[in-house]
Amino acid sequence: MGYELIKKVPSQLHTPLMSGSNAISGITIVGAILAVNTQESVFALVLGVLALVLATVNVVGGYLVTDRMLGMFKAKGARK
Repeated sequence: MGYELIKKVPSQLHTPLMSGSNAISGITIVGAILAVNTQESVFALVLGVLALVLATVNVVGGYLVTDRMLGMFKAKGARK
């Protein structure tokens, strides 16, 4: 089902959508850091660390995908 949704998005919108997704994950990282710093309970600490790890993986993956997509539009001689 998710594949069909992504397939229907025009290719010109993929990079802006990835940027928006990275921004949302960045907000999640800030919230996770705040949750880890409260240290009210072990559960909050574990949940905050888990959220921090997962959001970081999402941000890094999003940047890698965006970089790869932008690399597709470079001239062939300019690629690394």
